[in-house]
Amino acid sequence: MGTDAAFLAPVIPAIAFALILITGRRIPGIAPHLSIAAILASFVVWVVVFLAFLEDGAGTRSVEWFTVGGFEFTWGATVDEISLVMLGVVSFVAIGIQIYSLEYLHGEPRLWWYFAVQSLFAAAMMVLVLADNLLLLYLGWELVGLGSYLLIGFWWERRSAAEAAKKAFVTTRIGDVALLIGFVLLFEATGTFDISTITQLAHAGTIDETQLKWALIFIFGGAAGKSAQIPLHVWLPDAMEGPTPVSALIHAATMVVAGVYLVVRLFPIYNMVPEALDLIAVIGLLTALLAGVTALAMTDLKRILAYSTVSHLGFMMLAVGAGAPGVAMFHLLAHAFAKASLFLGAGSISHGSGQTDIQEMGGLWRRMPFTAVMFWIGALSLAGLPLLSGFFSKDEILLAVHDGRLNDGFLVVTFVAVAFSVLYTGRMLYQVFLGRLSTENEDAHEPGIRMWAPIGVFALLAAVLGPLAFEWGHDYHGFVSWVTDSEEGFHINMAISGASIAIVAVGLYLTGLIYMQRRISATAIQRRLGFMATAAQRKFYFDEVYQWGINQLVLPLARLTAFIDRAWVNDIGVDGPGKTTRWGGGVLRYLQTGMVYNYALGMVIGAVVLGVIWWSI
Repeated sequence: MGTDAAFLAPVIPAIAFALILITGRRIPGIAPHLSIAAILASFVVWVVVFLAFLEDGAGTRSVEWFTVGGFEFTWGATVDEISLVMLGVVSFVAIGIQIYSLEYLHGEPRLWWYFAVQSLFAAAMMVLVLADNLLLLYLGWELVGLGSYLLIGFWWERRSAAEAAKKAFVTTRIGDVALLIGFVLLFEATGTFDISTITQLAHAGTIDETQLKWALIFIFGGAAGKSAQIPLHVWLPDAMEGPTPVSALIHAATMVVAGVYLVVRLFPIYNMVPEALDLIAVIGLLTALLAGVTALAMTDLKRILAYSTVSHLGFMMLAVGAGAPGVAMFHLLAHAFAKASLFLGAGSISHGSGQTDIQEMGGLWRRMPFTAVMFWIGALSLAGLPLLSGFFSKDEILLAVHDGRLNDGFLVVTFVAVAFSVLYTGRMLYQVFLGRLSTENEDAHEPGIRMWAPIGVFALLAAVLGPLAFEWGHDYHGFVSWVTDSEEGFHINMAISGASIAIVAVGLYLTGLIYMQRRISATAIQRRLGFMATAAQRKFYFDEVYQWGINQLVLPLARLTAFIDRAWVNDIGVDGPGKTTRWGGGVLRYLQTGMVYNYALGMVIGAVVLGVIWWSI
């Protein structure tokens, strides 16, 4: 097998999904084994394909899908650096999460359905990252949305979970409509959905500049929905209502990074439209900043992590907007393993202590030392602690903003966003693990091996992947260079790195003064901030604005549309001709009664009318 075997990676979990649907109810115990075996097989396929790629280089495999109006549509897989990174991350993270789920959801009566949807979700995500054309990518994109809806709403008996699933589905559908418009605009301009062909035609100048610009802006709208960019980020924090392994799967390496992957995949085209890159950079920076501020105001552990995910997705988009897609992919990789360890660690904490509010925690390292160490590694990596992988990827983002196509204002605000990421991380770590152990947490305990082993593996990767940034020999110039197939290697700007390290040190020191030593009052700071603190606690009123728009605009418009549809379209346009014909027939039937005296009366009346008319003339 070579790179041509890549298509097997999504096929295997898709088959597992079908088998679990057939056998799940009858033999519930077989579902976890089928699902885990399938995702393990997909990971093995990735290993084989990766080794073949290192030897033979990139490859594609396409077969005819269908033909319409002379246009041939293919079903194919692209194997290159970007798709290999995504395929490896998705399959490996999914393995750990599914093993973790065995203990976390032990005794769940619908466990077979959970693993069936896990297999569907993994297959859809792999289709998305391997697709060589926009139509197949859109199919995987929509299946990922369906899988996320089913997983977030797994505990559909809870109203909050059902509402969160619907919110995620509807919000991402808004972006998906924009995505479809963008794809259609590109197809209308080129006559193909093939990504490589579209790229070639764009560089050849055969696509109208205005049409290309709007197509890319609409496509970014779809990416913003999936990757939770402001203002379409509101679904992601509420997705916490699903089981914790689902939160880890969605927020770590799969659904939420699909938008980042899409923009990176199309970057050779985006790079031709500076206006589109400016939009991506602005939205990414605002997302990183506002989500970081909001995370600092949250008290639920999983919601803090959710807003942390939103913030880091903003950093990834900012890197793309700065013209550095390889940097975005590097941060995607570092974030995937760190955030997987954090969410699974949060599940371990709630499983072992029964708590989710960080204000009710404290001193948990005494009862859960392994979870504490792994959680600290993942969190400090994303905060940018030197030598951990997140330090190198975040440093690369800062350097990309400094050296790229953006002005110095972007760099200043990026440093502010980085500072907030350190502050909410320090607050979370100090309040959850340090300090005095509360009486409510006396019985807290570590989980079993099936839960702590995946946490440890992901945290270890979050700690040691940093050296991938450096140049190794003549053939490898660093991860960023490798993933973008360029010669530019890793380099350090001492001023930026020094400022980044200083921000981490000062941020952790300040949060220590506030939440450990209590020398600074958090309540006093909140009171001084006034409206800003309230706005952060209310998530900057995005939900309220959307709810107002639904109540005051969408629902009245929907009622008006329903009235027009019922009263005009249905009653007049559709039923009207039928009713008129029936009424006319009812009137005309009196002319054909079959009774002579009726006909005679008609003739008399007719004669009288004619006589009156003749007399009047």
